[in-house]
Order: sequence, then structure tokens, then C-alpha cells
Amino acid sequence: QVQLVESGGGEVQPGGSLRLSCVASGRIYRIYTMAWYRQAPGNQREFVASITSTGDTNYADSLKGRFTISRNNAKNTMYLQMNSVKPEDTAVYYCNAPGLRRVIYDNGSDYWGQGTQVTVSS
Repeated sequence: QVQLVESGGGEVQPGGSLRLSCVASGRIYRIYTMAWYRQAPGNQREFVASITSTGDTNYADSLKGRFTISRNNAKNTMYLQMNSVKPEDTAVYYCNAPGLRRVIYDNGSDYWGQGTQVTVSS
């Protein structure tokens, strides 16, 4: 069984910083792309950023320059450094690993974490 567990959420003031982590555990053969999504109350889940196993990154246009995604392949861990946060960044942040393969003959499945709450408030 594979689990994705996010951590690092909490309450932060506008202009502050926060670092989220996502650890993948369990029987894992290969993780390809990992991504962060977020969902604010009343809104659909939206893409935040993604990173491939070779370090190529992609960001939502509105977040470029403030958020930085990174990963440690050896630790099956992904990070999201959030700087200059704004109240509109308030959301539950989810970790995603699409196409994760548990064993060599696995076709891959889409895995999600349970989410971590980020609240930006003064």
C-alpha cells in the first residue's frame, strides 16, 4: 500500500513563508512526476506546481516567483516553499503522484494525500 502524507501546513501572516512536505511511503518501484494542488472553500481543486523525477518544474502562472517546488528522490519526498503568501493562498494543499508504480510490472496509478491546511491571515 502506498501513502502520501503532507505536513507543514498551518497559519501564517500575509507576506510570510511556509514550507510544505509530502512523503511517499509503502511499496514503491518508481515515482515519476509529483505535484501540488490546492483547494479553497467553494472552489475546485487547482494545480499549483509539478516536478519530474529529473527536476523539471512547472508552475501555475499566478504563482511563479513566489512558490518553489523541489524533491528528494532518495527520500521519496517533495517540498513546496511558499514565500510572500497572500490571503488568497488559503486552501488545503494536496500532494499528487500520478502514474506511481508499486512494482516493475505495475501500469501505474494516481495517488493523492489527505491534504494539509494552509491559512494566511493577519
